[in-house]
Amino acid sequence: MALLDDVKHELAAIETDLPAAKMAQASTMMRFAGGLRPVNNQAIIRAQFDSSEAAQWLQSTIGSYFQRESSIKQITRQAPNGKLIHYDLEVTRGATALALQAGLLDRRMKLVKGLPADIVSGNIAQIKAAWRGAFLARGAVSDPGKASYLEIVCPSHEAALALQGMARRLGVTAKARQLRSSERVTLKDPDSIERMLILMGAPRSAREWTGKRSDGEARGKANRLANFDDANMRRSAKAAAEAGEKVRQAFKILGDDIPDNLRAAGKLRLDHPDASLEELGRLADPPITKDAIAGRIRRLLQLADKTEKLHRS
Repeated sequence: MALLDDVKHELAAIETDLPAAKMAQASTMMRFAGGLRPVNNQAIIRAQFDSSEAAQWLQSTIGSYFQRESSIKQITRQAPNGKLIHYDLEVTRGATALALQAGLLDRRMKLVKGLPADIVSGNIAQIKAAWRGAFLARGAVSDPGKASYLEIVCPSHEAALALQGMARRLGVTAKARQLRSSERVTLKDPDSIERMLILMGAPRSAREWTGKRSDGEARGKANRLANFDDANMRRSAKAAAEAGEKVRQAFKILGDDIPDNLRAAGKLRLDHPDASLEELGRLADPPITKDAIAGRIRRLLQLADKTEKLHRS
């Protein structure tokens, strides 16, 4: 997951002076990482991140832009593959007011199911910031050399559709889908993934991802060619062994009644069981083509087969 960490590190380091973009990123991060919820008869905003830098960016923005206080707790739990560390950001005082400011609540005090309309229909800087916030909250990207994907787990179907529509405005095709009871937006085309990483603000990681992907594809092609060559060699060896056994049987059936040229071809096959037809042709005296050596061995086997049928009748 080193590449994913690099992407989130690069994205969390971005500072924008555009208030609308900053608000779009912060709002999307809160929406995708948790959101407004009741706890002990009190409304709080809770957002969970796997990146400490993402949590710190949001805490700083909530303080400087929204003028609200928040706290971050590090949560560690044991998992089958080792320890998992999350960073829980909470706003307990003024959470409802912050939700209104950030567009998590509408003017009727109802939770917004997707993303605020001001963000979805906002300018390109807001769209990029929203995608950046969504990725920092719930984004993942494939390791190079594996099946390519960039994916964001969404809090609702409406949020997934909003993210898909905003990707379209950026000229990138993304697909909203439901997988294992969760809503996701996924990019699978390598060029689209590279473009989205750059648009979100991670050009360095995009170059790293593209470079490693190209290396992986080259290694994969080399492995496929090597496997193809190995398979060919195995097939050739098997065919040569089978041909040698047939020649040996033909010699038993025919005895001394074999034309000299056919006997010589059969003997070459038995003496050089691993050699290709081309190599057998070069070993003949005088040398002949692989088609000629193949033809002589074929006529030897046909003669043996014909002789055996005559004896049976």
